[in-house]
Amino acid sequence: MPTPARHFSHLRLRTPRLTLRPLQAGDEADLFAIFGDPQVMRWWSTPAWPSMAPAQALVESDALALASGESLRLGLVARDGGPVLGTCSLFAFHEDSRRAEIGYALARAAWGRGLMHEALSALVAHAFGPLGLHRLEADIDPRNAASARALARLGFREEGRLRERWIVGGEVSDSAIWGRLASDPAP
Repeated sequence: MPTPARHFSHLRLRTPRLTLRPLQAGDEADLFAIFGDPQVMRWWSTPAWPSMAPAQALVESDALALASGESLRLGLVARDGGPVLGTCSLFAFHEDSRRAEIGYALARAAWGRGLMHEALSALVAHAFGPLGLHRLEADIDPRNAASARALARLGFREEGRLRERWIVGGEVSDSAIWGRLASDPAP
């Protein structure tokens, strides 16, 4: 259950190259370009979006989740503006344990430039700093080597595997569970 005092509607995080901000009306086409791309969604727990409708629903549901503190999803935008290049999220907050899950997706055109590392570094710092979280967790497909490298670079450790956890588009896959504690040494 989220803490009532926590809300994220106006949260902005800045990095040298990015602004991380809440999704807003007008972002739908950018989101569809990301989440409608089968290559971006290859290792995701849902198939690629078939239409713009999920993008519209995401912007609307995120506004409510941000205001209630239920979850936090920020769009990655270049500091000088432009399209949403990806998203990073904190969700599944467990208040008593001061724990949340982290998630992320990046447009294929932005791959290989270190942008997600930059964004996630800011999000992790916010989670362990102002939010006071004790632990972050990530659930990734163990075949997603790029995501595993990204998490390791952020100081996460693979802690276990859940066999045949997901069935997406008829394909069965495992989950690799990664975790990082606030007390873990900074990478």
